[in-house]
Amino acid sequence: MRNLSLTIAVLLMLAAPLSRAEDLPLDKIKLPPGFAIELLARVPNAREMALGTRGTLFVGSMEGGKVYAVTAKSAGPATVSTIASGLNSPVGVAFHNGALYVSAVSRILRFDDIESRLDNPPRPVVVSDRFPTDAHHGWKFIAFGPDGKLYVPVGAPCNVCEPDFDRYANIQRMNADGSGREIYARGLRNSVGFDWDPRTKELWFTNNGRDMLGDDVPPDTLHHAPKPGLNFGYPYCHGGTIADPEFGSKHRCEEFSPPAQNLGPHVASLGMRFYTGTQFPARYRDQIFIAEHGSWNRSKKIGYRVTLVRVEGNKPVAYEPFATGWLQGEKAWGRPVDVLMTPDGALLVSDDYAGAIYRITYRG
Repeated sequence: MRNLSLTIAVLLMLAAPLSRAEDLPLDKIKLPPGFAIELLARVPNAREMALGTRGTLFVGSMEGGKVYAVTAKSAGPATVSTIASGLNSPVGVAFHNGALYVSAVSRILRFDDIESRLDNPPRPVVVSDRFPTDAHHGWKFIAFGPDGKLYVPVGAPCNVCEPDFDRYANIQRMNADGSGREIYARGLRNSVGFDWDPRTKELWFTNNGRDMLGDDVPPDTLHHAPKPGLNFGYPYCHGGTIADPEFGSKHRCEEFSPPAQNLGPHVASLGMRFYTGTQFPARYRDQIFIAEHGSWNRSKKIGYRVTLVRVEGNKPVAYEPFATGWLQGEKAWGRPVDVLMTPDGALLVSDDYAGAIYRITYRG
């Protein structure tokens, strides 16, 4: 009965009337036949999303220093409230055992019993303050894995360099209380999205390729790390085959684990999730959705969309657009950041540029 009540709470939130969509040209978004998109809520600088067990949608931000909670009323639009402010780029949010974990560059914070205290949020508990303070690639997507550990990426403090590899350019994991911290994967310039295959429980993650090698080199990448200890080549090798012009002479690309799938060059691949719902047609089940934030220095813009990577036999077999239209010509009106599935099988998309959370449903 409790699980049913929680699901109903989530569905009430998602069915609430939408508001303030007039300035967002959602009619420009192109989706496969049978799909529809609508506005769920306006959330300033919306970044990573996480769902609480009572149906609260938590949303991090970068520029605003705030963490938000999106909740439903019995009638009327969803309510957006601020549950934390004054934090250093609190991009990442993860919900675990009734608590909300928030990344704030060098710190991981925990807000206990948060869904009971949305109107009077508790003071955060510092879970860890041992991460680097660098602002460059210092923001962090975080998530709890099937092993109950919190996974935290630490990007390189540069475009391309040889940093202290025990501190940077890796994905780390630790116990929920901050103990037992260890490096899970190395050789990553900047991973800002990951998830676990629901069938194998193995880690997959996105990675942003280096800049300043031209419009089309290197690609962003999608990686598969079925076990700890793998090295994916940064800064020596990019995209599995491209030797870095400055550091590539030190190591051969063959020494490293290659990408599972090369993505578009400079698309800024961020949040990714496996789709495990039943609302979408069966061909989308257990496939990967990726939010592509969009290029920032390419001569012709690329990205600004949600893509789909189809996986068969634990290997990608296709990479294709799913939702496009945030980029019109060379002008973007939105930038997808994260994707998140809801209990009813809808797909949420956060957009930090438009300050919005969208809901994609299948009505075929």
